Amino acid sequence: MDFARHCRVKRGRVSMKRYDAADTGSIRKTKAERLLAHGVERLAEQQNLLYAEHRWGLLVILQGMDAAGKDSTIKHVMSGVNPQGCSVHSFKKPTSEELSHDFLWRTVQALPARGYIGIHNRSHYEEVIVTRVHPELLAPEALPPSAMRGIWTRRFRDINRFERHLVDNGTIVLKFFLHISKDEQRKRFLDRLEEPEKFWKFEPGDVRERERWPDYMRAYEDVLRQTNTSWAPWFVVPADHKWFMRLAVAEIIIDALEKLKLRYPPVPQDVRAQWRKLKKQLESE
Repeated sequence: MDFARHCRVKRGRVSMKRYDAADTGSIRKTKAERLLAHGVERLAEQQNLLYAEHRWGLLVILQGMDAAGKDSTIKHVMSGVNPQGCSVHSFKKPTSEELSHDFLWRTVQALPARGYIGIHNRSHYEEVIVTRVHPELLAPEALPPSAMRGIWTRRFRDINRFERHLVDNGTIVLKFFLHISKDEQRKRFLDRLEEPEKFWKFEPGDVRERERWPDYMRAYEDVLRQTNTSWAPWFVVPADHKWFMRLAVAEIIIDALEKLKLRYPPVPQDVRAQWRKLKKQLESE
């Protein structure tokens, strides 16, 4: 299955009603789990090459409604990756320092260096999603009146330019919207309230936000339409079945890395000659 093609958002108008959150692409759970186990190994190999070549960076953006499975996707997909070559940054409520800068500033602080994989659990897109649903959250940003005029159009433009800049300088940008249905979210919230090992994840505000579900879907539709570009594509990944979601995310990441045709750096002949001398010295001890 070509997961990238299956999940990639097409250019033009986007309607979330066209996406089935329970879609599994006719793949069964047992097969998906086998494929993911193999995918974890392949991803670890690609990450080693990425680190060794030290030419590219990879930024993975995970967006989704509460309980969509962002944390578990990171845990399972990146389980085989060397922690030294991967960083995870979760974007929470902006701090006073972050609010004193432009909305992309805190994202820049968390970008992956060359050779590294950076995962953003939520991202700069919160500034055109949550603030779109709750415009009162813009007040603490203390923006001048001129910046408030046409703010969403401006921010979409700035995001596209920002991501173009990243790609032009060697950072691959992959953006995932983990698409969970409202009914499945309800089930997962109930699980959090009933199971001790999940209770700590529950936030009362999550239930209140369910009342704004249509507003969030409209905000996401606009984001997917305005910021889905050839250089930084969006993928809508069905998230009602976590085993399918994890496999799809893993395969899309692996596919993007494999297309780079990463290689271990060649060793110059003079260095090889020096190594041969050192090898003989060690063998003679």
